[in-house]
Amino acid sequence: MRKCVFVAARLSVCWWLLRAPFAVAFVGHLPLSSLSPSLTSRTATTSASVRYSTTSGSDETKASVAGGTSSNGSNERLSRPERKALERKRKQQKNSDGRRPSKPQKTKKYQLHSTAVSELNENSSPEDVVRAIKRAQNNHDNHDLRVITRFLLHETDDSYAYGFKGSLLARLAVAALHLQQHSPAARAIEKRRIDYRSSMLPLESAALVRNLLRVHNVTDAWNVLEDELSLPLEGTVLTYDENRDRLKHRAYALASIASRHFFEVEPWEAVYACERIAAMGSILHQAGMKPEDLDLPWDRLLRGASQCQAAVRNGEVSLEEEQPASGLATNDDTDEHIRRAQKLPCNLVYAVLNAMLSVPSENSDRVYELLSNALVRRVIFITGAVAMEGCPPADRGEAAFVGRSNVGKSSLVNMVTNRKSLAYTSKRPGKTQQFNFFAVNDKPGREKEIKYGDDVDGEKDADSFYLVDLPGFGYAKVPEKQRQQWASFMDEYISSRGDTLKVLFHLVDGRHGPTDEDGAIMKKVSEVLPPYTRYVVVLTKSDKNVKGPNKTNTGKVSIDVMESLGKTMKANGVGSAPVVMTSAETKLGRDAVWNYLRLAAER
Repeated sequence: MRKCVFVAARLSVCWWLLRAPFAVAFVGHLPLSSLSPSLTSRTATTSASVRYSTTSGSDETKASVAGGTSSNGSNERLSRPERKALERKRKQQKNSDGRRPSKPQKTKKYQLHSTAVSELNENSSPEDVVRAIKRAQNNHDNHDLRVITRFLLHETDDSYAYGFKGSLLARLAVAALHLQQHSPAARAIEKRRIDYRSSMLPLESAALVRNLLRVHNVTDAWNVLEDELSLPLEGTVLTYDENRDRLKHRAYALASIASRHFFEVEPWEAVYACERIAAMGSILHQAGMKPEDLDLPWDRLLRGASQCQAAVRNGEVSLEEEQPASGLATNDDTDEHIRRAQKLPCNLVYAVLNAMLSVPSENSDRVYELLSNALVRRVIFITGAVAMEGCPPADRGEAAFVGRSNVGKSSLVNMVTNRKSLAYTSKRPGKTQQFNFFAVNDKPGREKEIKYGDDVDGEKDADSFYLVDLPGFGYAKVPEKQRQQWASFMDEYISSRGDTLKVLFHLVDGRHGPTDEDGAIMKKVSEVLPPYTRYVVVLTKSDKNVKGPNKTNTGKVSIDVMESLGKTMKANGVGSAPVVMTSAETKLGRDAVWNYLRLAAER
């Protein structure tokens, strides 16, 4: 029995040793590594289970149960950071058990400074791009402009904004030019021209021309004009909307070029552009363009031409150093315009006037006032002559007005000079009873010489000329002897002033047509008029043939009057003379009259 108890005790001790090898190591002061490998692995598993069984409690408690190897492979216990890391890992695993792993939170990238359109990608609409471009232009944001340029030129293909990509590039080029970013603008214009030529709009091309002029890039402006706004090919139907739109914006672009150079005191470039506008006149009429369809900025052109002419008169620009338009394609048409532009008119306003008369235009009173004030800066009464001895020296061109009594000569003179009482008007026929000479654009202070005999320094302007208001013929209430003196004086004046008399206006009443006296004047003119003097028939009082004349209906002449006038002119040898319809009330025909008055100014 005692032997059995001893065996059982030994078995219990062995079982305990197998279950707790650490106790054996502690009692026998033996290292854990001295035990068998199987025991070591089993003990490590048991120790780990003890160490990880708790995630709370004091450090002393954990230290008392924590043993084994640390992260560096030693037999020391785990350090505090290692234990904390293990605790966090186990906690994260516990929380994520049975759940889908959470997606990383997306952070929005702001490529642009705008809060409305913060980013441009393939999902951005054309409207978003336009909004971003407008904001960059208005706020002078060069960063956003670079981002938009990179997006449109490098990050998108032809499929993006199909049909609108060319318009976006044009808008980008305008904004880049506004911010003085020439390289992005040039790249956008070039890509639009090469890849999106079929979708280019004339409106956008005209905008590019204007903005290229803003940065003084004249050569590229002309290149865009001739490439994208070229005239339709010969034989093309001009009445198509596409061709009409191109012609309209080509005229706008040329007007922008002329205006820019006028205000920058570059007369040759400006006159050349005006010549190109005038050359489009016949094509615009063939396309059926009306004044309201075109609506060119004539007031701005007139102000620019007047300002440039003032600089020329004051010697602020040397005409010898200027050159015609540069960067143009060389061809016969261009060379012809350059040759015409090289000889500047005596007043640059005449270049604008020539364009106004060539293309469809219906100008307002403001335009007429600007025209008259630019061409007639000063006008004074010189003398009233009753014989050749009383006429002033023939030192400038002259424009004379002749006609029967009460036909409206004095009213026409007041209209073209934009003066209310330069020439005295009256309802009484024959009020003008002498040859009245008016000096236009004479030297400043000339009236002091006439009134007081003062000696005033200075020279008359280059476009100075005389307006001559002749006495009326016909039923004027004057003696027959005086009437004969007038007739003799007129014959002598017309024949002897051939070098200076450049244009003779014969006024005929537009209500009644030519009378016998008008026929006699025509006959006399055909006999004594010098070969270099222009004879023009002017139909006056055209507004009297219209009931309630207004801006859209300024006057007219009946068919019977026109037929009678044609027969009378042909019978008296002046059938080829031009005819101008005028009205002093509605200002009808003022620009046409000035087109002939310029002959006297350009003597």
